Amino acid sequence: MKHLLTAIIFFCYVNLAFTQQATTNIETALFNLPDVTFKKIDTPEGFEAAYELMVRQPIDHKYPEKGYFYQKVFLNHKGFDRPTVIVTEGYQRPTNRVYELSPLLKANQLDVEHRYFGDSKPEPLDYQYLNLEQATADLHHVNQIFREIYKGKWVSTGISKGGQTTIYYRYFFPADVDVAVPYVAPLNQSLEEQRIYAFLDTVGTPECRAKIKEVQMRLLKNRQEVLTKLQWFAKGAGQKFTYLTFEQAFEYAVLEYQFSFWQMGNDCTKIPDNKVPLDSTISHFLTVSDLGFFSDDQIAGYSSHYFQAGDEMGYYGYRTEDFKGLLKALPIASHPSAVFMPNKLPTHFNGELPKKVANWLDTWGNNFIYINGDSDTWSATAVRPSGKTNAVFFFMPKTSHGGARIKKMTKAEREKLVTTLEKWLGMEIE
Repeated sequence: MKHLLTAIIFFCYVNLAFTQQATTNIETALFNLPDVTFKKIDTPEGFEAAYELMVRQPIDHKYPEKGYFYQKVFLNHKGFDRPTVIVTEGYQRPTNRVYELSPLLKANQLDVEHRYFGDSKPEPLDYQYLNLEQATADLHHVNQIFREIYKGKWVSTGISKGGQTTIYYRYFFPADVDVAVPYVAPLNQSLEEQRIYAFLDTVGTPECRAKIKEVQMRLLKNRQEVLTKLQWFAKGAGQKFTYLTFEQAFEYAVLEYQFSFWQMGNDCTKIPDNKVPLDSTISHFLTVSDLGFFSDDQIAGYSSHYFQAGDEMGYYGYRTEDFKGLLKALPIASHPSAVFMPNKLPTHFNGELPKKVANWLDTWGNNFIYINGDSDTWSATAVRPSGKTNAVFFFMPKTSHGGARIKKMTKAEREKLVTTLEKWLGMEIE
C-alpha cells in the first residue's frame, strides 16, 4: 500500500509538472506572437489550456493606415503537434465554446468573433468596412499569425451565418485551410430569395402546411384581441417598438411563423386547431415566432447582420397574397423584407459576389463537407452537389437548423464523414 501511495503521488507530480510545462510553453508562444494579447480562462475538458485573445486587426486590410480595432478570439490549446480548427463565427461570441469537430480531431480550436459584433467593433462603426472581403481577411490574419505555432492541418467550420462565413473564407483564401465544414449554411443569391418560397410550398405534408396557415389566419382575424394580449406580454418583457410600430411587429411575427416553424424543427402534431382557446394559440405562436425578435433591442443587436444581408449576403421576404384584407400595417403589393437595415439605411444589394462564389464552389470547391437538415428552411438555399468536385453533402432527414450535427448522424453518416476527414487530413481519427 505504501509503494502504491508513493507511485500515485509521483504520477500526480509528474502530471502536474507536465501540465505546467505545457501551459508555460503555450503562453511563451502567445507572448511572442504579433498583434495578440491574451488572458487565461477556464480550460474545457480535453484541452491543455484556454485563453481569451484580442487580435489587432486593420479596419481596412487594403489600407492599414486607416486604423485598427481588436477582435475577440477564444483559443483552446490541445498541442503544437495537433491539427487546428478555426471557427468562423457569424455573430458575437460572448463565451468560450467547444465545437464538435475539435474533440473529434483532438485539435486546437480558434473561435473568431465576427467583425462589427460583440466586443469586436471598431470606433466609429463605419459600415463601409463591413463586407465579406474584409471579414475573411480578419480570419486570414488570424490564420497567418497562428501558423507560426500550429503548423499541422487546418480545418474551418461554422454554423448558420458562421457557416456562410466558412464558405466565403474559403473562397477568398482557399489555401488557408485543408478542409472546410459549414453547417446549415445558406448561400443566398438575392435579397428576396425565391427558393425559400418554393421550399415552404413543399416541405412537410399538405395537412401540416394547412395547419400552419390556419394559425396565421386565426391570429390576424382576431387582431384586436390578440394585439391587446400581446401588448401586455411585451410590456412585461420590457420590449419596445419604435423601429417598427407594434402592429408592424405583430404582422411580421405572424408572417415569420411559417419560416421559423420549419427552421427550428417544430412538431406538426402540436399545432393547435381553432377549437382550443385563443390564448392557447397565442402561447403556441410565441414559442415559434418570437415577437421580441422584432423589438428595438433585437433589431439593434442584429444591426450588423442586417446590413450584411441587405448589402451582400441576401436574405428573404414574406408573401402576403394569402392574407389580403387581414394585414393593416404592412404592404401587400410588394413582399415585406426580413431585412431591417441599421438606422433604416437603404439596401444596396449586389448579387454579383454570391453568384461568383456559387459558381466557384460548383467547379473548384473541393474538400468541403456540407452538413444540413432537410427540414430546415435554410436548406432551401444550401449549396447543392454539382458533380464536379469531391465535396461531400449531408442532408439529414427530418432534421432542423439546430439538429444537423455530427452527434445526431446515423452510424453510416458518421462513418462517411470520419473516413472523408481521415483521407483529406492524412490522419487517423479514433
